[in-house]
Amino acid sequence: RARGVRTSPESIVICAGVRHAVELLTRVVGGPIAVEAYGFFIFRDAIAALGVPTIPIGLDEHGAVVGDLDGLDVPAVLLTPAHHNPQGMPLHPSRRTAVVEWAQRTAGYVLDDDYDGEFRYDRQPVGALQSLCPDRVAYLGSASKSLAQTLRLGWTVLPDELVDPVIDAAGGAQFYVDAINQLTMAEFITSGQYDRHIRRMRGRYRRRRDALVDALAGFDVGISGLAAGVNVLLTLPEGSEHEVLRRAGEAGIALQGLSRMRHPLAEIPDRDGIVVGFAAAAEHAFGRAVEALLAVLSASGLAS
Repeated sequence: RARGVRTSPESIVICAGVRHAVELLTRVVGGPIAVEAYGFFIFRDAIAALGVPTIPIGLDEHGAVVGDLDGLDVPAVLLTPAHHNPQGMPLHPSRRTAVVEWAQRTAGYVLDDDYDGEFRYDRQPVGALQSLCPDRVAYLGSASKSLAQTLRLGWTVLPDELVDPVIDAAGGAQFYVDAINQLTMAEFITSGQYDRHIRRMRGRYRRRRDALVDALAGFDVGISGLAAGVNVLLTLPEGSEHEVLRRAGEAGIALQGLSRMRHPLAEIPDRDGIVVGFAAAAEHAFGRAVEALLAVLSASGLAS
C-alpha cells in the first residue's frame, strides 16, 4: 500500500531476505543477469555462486543507464530504482518507463530491490517500479532495515507466471522464515504499529543524518545519498580510500569502501569513497561513533 505495489496475497512469496529472493529468481530466470555498475556486492556474489554471470550497465546522476540493456541478451536486470545503493539517487522517471518497456519488448524481468524505500526525508515518495508493470517486475523487500536484520524476513511480489517456479525453486514451501516471526510481523502490520514504527524511526534517522552532515562540514569529503536511506556516501580525494579504511579498521569502525561495490567489469571511472551507516549505533553511542569517524578522517589528512 505505502509503496504503491499492485498485487494479491497469492503473488507474494515469503523468503529469508532480499539476497534469498535474488537467488531464487536467478534459479528460475537463468542468466546472465544485468546489474548496476555500482551496487551491493553480496547480490553479485550470490548470483555468481549459482554459476550465473552478471553484466554491468552504466550509472550516472539519473541512476542506471537502462538504455545499455538494448545491447545485451539478458533475461533480467536487478535495479535499486527508489534509492540507488550506494549513491542514493532515484531512477529518473523516463528511465523507469524505458526499463519497463524493455521488459515488455523482450519478455525480460526487472528485479526491483526496494532498497531503503521506507526511509525518505527530503523528497516525495518514489513508488515501486512494480506498479508500472506487475507482469514483468518482481518487487523485493525485507525487514532488515525497518526492524532487524536478524529476523531474516523478506518478501517478493511476483508476476503470476513466476510464482510456482519460485516456490518450486525454494523446495515447495515458504521456507527458512520462522512461522512465529511471520505471524508477529503480520499482526504488527495489520494493527498499524508498523506504520507508526516507521514514522518514528524516520524522524530519528533524519536527526542522525543531519547531525552527521553537520559534523562533516569541516572535512574534504563530498556527501551524497542524503534524501533517503540509512547511510550516506562520502566521496574522497583520489587515492585516499585505502588509507581511510585501514585507519577505520584499526579503530574498530566498520566502513564499506566504494571500490568494493564497483562491478569488476564496469566501464566507468573508479572512484574513492566510503559508505557510512547511521542507523546501527544505539542512541547513547551515536555521538561517540561520529567522533570516532571524524578522528579517522582527520588522521587520514582529510580535515579541511
